[in-house]
Amino acid sequence: MQDVEVIEDAEAAAAALDPVRARLLAELAVPASAAGLAARVGITRQKVNYHLKALEAHGLVELAEERRHGGITERVLQASAAAYVVSPAAVTVSAADPDKKADHLSAAYLVALAGRLVREVGTLARRAGTSNRRLPTLTIDTTIGFRSAADRAAFADDLTAAVLELAARYHHDDGRPHRLVVAAHPLPDPHPLTEETSS
Repeated sequence: MQDVEVIEDAEAAAAALDPVRARLLAELAVPASAAGLAARVGITRQKVNYHLKALEAHGLVELAEERRHGGITERVLQASAAAYVVSPAAVTVSAADPDKKADHLSAAYLVALAGRLVREVGTLARRAGTSNRRLPTLTIDTTIGFRSAADRAAFADDLTAAVLELAARYHHDDGRPHRLVVAAHPLPDPHPLTEETSS
């Protein structure tokens, strides 16, 4: 089972997003048979089998083991990943392109970059998994509290200068290209005010 699988096929995305099938995928974090799942989720075994066949056809569930009971073979399935992310490529061929966004300080540009990141890393991770190789990545994730917009702008200037200096130091024209994305956005409020609490 993979940690995270990026779904790039539109039909696979539709299968994973179906409420019943999404529930079955979540339940299959622990391998189970159709009969076991039916008892857990309160759906007939026949309906569970129908949904499992659709999920299996898209590679979202896989055979974990087969158990023999007399003359009957029971198939035990598990989800192909602990979590799924749908690539923008699965939704539309005209996925947001960051190169077409003029305003690099806009939310639209950041979302387009994030979409490209999911598409590219998802494709590379799938190829690496097929060849049993580890994909070399680097991630930095932290939280910074800025006292003012001026502090945020000064930080952005300093960070840009530092990244450009490091890129100039380590870049080689004959080296393997890597994409570096640095992004910042306000954290969502975990407790947004509602009409009830704000009045």
